[in-house]
Amino acid sequence: MPLKTHRDEETSLNLTPMIDIVFLLIIFFMVGTKFTEMERKIALEVPTVRTDSTLSPAPEKRVINVYRNGSIDLDDRPVTLAQLKQHLASARAQYADLGVIVRGDGQATHELVSRVLAACEESGVRKMGVSVRVARRTP
Repeated sequence: MPLKTHRDEETSLNLTPMIDIVFLLIIFFMVGTKFTEMERKIALEVPTVRTDSTLSPAPEKRVINVYRNGSIDLDDRPVTLAQLKQHLASARAQYADLGVIVRGDGQATHELVSRVLAACEESGVRKMGVSVRVARRTP
């Protein structure tokens, strides 16, 4: 059996590519800081804002309940169809993207719910939803 008489070269780590990348990053950040300094020197007055008041959040969707006897509730307050139009129109004047959810009684006629949806449309409300319950199937 022959014996191994020569030694393999020891592996060395080539750092040249890593040093190149580090220098490129240094140059990139140096150039980037020059641009931000130039932007600060532009003669521009930005508007000031008051910080003592917070922005009001968007209102939640209004809930309209339609009962089988023909009565209508807007956010748990009884209203007529004309009052519903008026309330929704005034609420929409304050917030243009007002949305409503119409909850019709399962025993109510479709005509009652369609009148409420038409009243919402006439008052300018475009985001409407109809609440339903999904029946679960038993296996």
